[in-house]
Amino acid sequence: MFLARSFFRMSGHTPSLMRLEQRATEADQIIEYLKQQVQLLKEKAMVQATVREEKKLMVENAKLKKEIEELKRQLLEKERRRGVAVPMTSEDSIVQCATKPSAPEPTVKPAPAAPASTVKSPAASSTEAKPKAKAEKKGEKQVKKAPPPQEDAKVDVSRLDLRVGRIVEARKHPDADTLYVEEVDVGEAALRTVVSGLVKHVPLEQMQNRMAVFLCNLRPVKMRGIVSQAMVMCASTPDKVEILDPPSGAQPGERVTFQGFPGEPDKDLNPKKKVWEQVQPDLRTDNQGVANYKGSAFEVAGKGVCKAQTMSNTGIR
Repeated sequence: MFLARSFFRMSGHTPSLMRLEQRATEADQIIEYLKQQVQLLKEKAMVQATVREEKKLMVENAKLKKEIEELKRQLLEKERRRGVAVPMTSEDSIVQCATKPSAPEPTVKPAPAAPASTVKSPAASSTEAKPKAKAEKKGEKQVKKAPPPQEDAKVDVSRLDLRVGRIVEARKHPDADTLYVEEVDVGEAALRTVVSGLVKHVPLEQMQNRMAVFLCNLRPVKMRGIVSQAMVMCASTPDKVEILDPPSGAQPGERVTFQGFPGEPDKDLNPKKKVWEQVQPDLRTDNQGVANYKGSAFEVAGKGVCKAQTMSNTGIR
């Protein structure tokens, strides 16, 4: 056995085994190094993720704090406007003290003796203070009775500027097969241009020199390149549309009014207030085809009511 081992060591295979052992050792070292590098990369990635998450949370926290401060400010302002006594917070008192200049200490001087005739009694002072207090209260009442801005007024049909108008000329829109372009007299110095989607419902010859009712205080809107400055009012269903006819004898520019809904129309309907969108669902024709709002007819003073030709119990738009 000893001779066999000695013979094996002396054979030519011994250098190859040594090289293999050396390479195996180097491979183990490389693997261990790579494991260390992978662990370092994992730790670095975790640290970076933690930092990013911390920054994100700080930004969100600052944003939420700012929103809370703004909501708090709005709430306090509304409470003050309503006349509710709002307790001053420590932050408010600090700001007030910082912005209010400190008054200089008064210099004490001996007061000259006043004549007896100029000395006022406490009763006289209180008597003079009462009219002043009454005047201030009267001023407060006058401020409270001031009418609200027009945009905040009650929403009803009186805020729509509905007028009688005459279509002087109508033509097809050059860039839209379903639109007419009309030149309309609504009682102003210049004609208004109106774009209407009536091609499929009203023949072109019936649009010429025709009386109609127009909504004149919508904001102008561009329709296929042409600005429309009003809207023609129609009885309307998905399948049929009829232009509302003003009463006989009505003239361009005459206003359409409604009994029970007095008031002047808005100069310009603010789209954000959605006045038209709130009023429109209550615009309908009745059993006789008469256009009305909540049972009150579209009326031209001294002339009569506005009607659809044949369409009854339908919406108006």
